[in-house]
Amino acid sequence: MDQMNQIVSKIALMMVPVLLAITVHEVCHGYAAYLFGDPTAKNAGRLTMNPVKHIDPVGLMVLFLTGIMGMAIGWAKPVPVDPRYFKKPRLDMVWVSLAGPASNLVLATFTAIMLRPLATVLSGTVFNPIVDMAQFLVMINVGLAIFNLIPIHPLDGSHILEGLLPLRLAYSYSRLQPYGFIILLALIFTGAVNIIIFPIIIFILNILLR
Repeated sequence: MDQMNQIVSKIALMMVPVLLAITVHEVCHGYAAYLFGDPTAKNAGRLTMNPVKHIDPVGLMVLFLTGIMGMAIGWAKPVPVDPRYFKKPRLDMVWVSLAGPASNLVLATFTAIMLRPLATVLSGTVFNPIVDMAQFLVMINVGLAIFNLIPIHPLDGSHILEGLLPLRLAYSYSRLQPYGFIILLALIFTGAVNIIIFPIIIFILNILLR
């Protein structure tokens, strides 16, 4: 029962950080695309801070499950992007894809900077859960950013790599897209993804939370 209470408490503390992280991630993708001339996300009503618009049920479940285990990875519902609006479709798509992970790292850094004075004032008081939520916000944003940079479709890293590869290689690489989600789930549930990105996440968290 105590263990179940701890899990429920952890999920409750993670709720706001998770929803904020995925919302910021997707909105920044949409705004970046809009700045490069693509109104698709705006027209679809995705440039909103309403998290309901950005939830992917499977990605959200993975975020909570991995967050409970100490390393939050997952994904949100991708904003629609139409590269035909871009002046330089391949290069602009790289920047749009980078916008999501970059926004998470910025949010994690800002939260980490605020965390120390926040912890000094609130730790040991009835407001201590706010400190815990801030710590989760740092952890979740770093995990979300690094995980999404893995170059496997449909993650941002796949679009970044495709935009940077020579055209012939990019075409060959894009043919793997139909199998990307299956590969991704296999990496997650076999634990292989932890071996790939866990050291990077820990390294960044050690810098931000030292």
